[in-house]
Amino acid sequence: MVERPLRLAFLGTPDFALPTLRALLDAGHEVACVYTQPPRKAGRGHKPRPSPVQAEAERRGIKVRTPTSLKDEEAQQAFAALELDAAVVVAYGLILPQAILAAPRLGCLNVHASLLPRWRGAAPIQRAILAGDDKTGVSIMQMDEGLDTGPVLMREEVPIGPDADAGQLHDTLAELGARLIVPALEGLEAGEIEPEPQSEEGAIYADKLAPADRRLDWERPAIELERLIRAFAPKPGATTALPDGETLKVLRAKVLRAEVGPASPSGSKPGTIVDDKHFQVACGLGTLRLKRVQRAGKGPMDAEDFLRGYTLERGSVLS
Repeated sequence: MVERPLRLAFLGTPDFALPTLRALLDAGHEVACVYTQPPRKAGRGHKPRPSPVQAEAERRGIKVRTPTSLKDEEAQQAFAALELDAAVVVAYGLILPQAILAAPRLGCLNVHASLLPRWRGAAPIQRAILAGDDKTGVSIMQMDEGLDTGPVLMREEVPIGPDADAGQLHDTLAELGARLIVPALEGLEAGEIEPEPQSEEGAIYADKLAPADRRLDWERPAIELERLIRAFAPKPGATTALPDGETLKVLRAKVLRAEVGPASPSGSKPGTIVDDKHFQVACGLGTLRLKRVQRAGKGPMDAEDFLRGYTLERGSVLS
């Protein structure tokens, strides 16, 4: 335990960062300033909406800054003038130049949602599910100028269950990061933790996700499509097109048969509805049962409820 509260800056933007911010405050450390992404237009009125971190900081009376870049000298001088012991970074969204990284006495610590060096980068939770990983975790990293390449102070793993989706992992890892950050920070200050350099062996990057990544390509194996559905659930959702062209989000599915493809006796073309009562779809390899879906402008619903209001014929094809 440190003898005095540390003076910190907190850099973060989305909901994922909130548990860590609260943990630092609950531990009695001083958050001198919060940096977060500028408000974005949202909702029907397209009014600027502050990030979740900004809203929380303002509620707690913490000074907030929302620069669009930290590369200019004025922004860097303002950061250095805070005279920080450390900065804590969680899903902030801006690149930190060397002048920012070097300003705090203990440097900048990042809460990263993977077991580094695996899944460095922007989308570690989704990429871990897509790859079929059986575990993930949180790494507390001392940042350098590379992309998630700095030495690791602390890490802890969690299993990825067969039904786990990105939303569930998001919440689990956000709470885990909050639990690890205080002992990591205080251990570094007390000289009780030695940062461990990352090995380049096993390093892999979690590339940023694009809208096209969400589309269900029925030519792919059912096992891969089920992972894709979990990787984008509950938001923004994997998508397919119904026979009439309407876009449908798929939020949960189950692999019924993994080994049977279009070359099987049924000869079903990928995307074909092979059971209209239970929403079973032929894939490039295997069969997938869609269990929870969402139509445009509607809330999520079980497939049975969807089929009561939408006529889906056996032999029709999703695209």
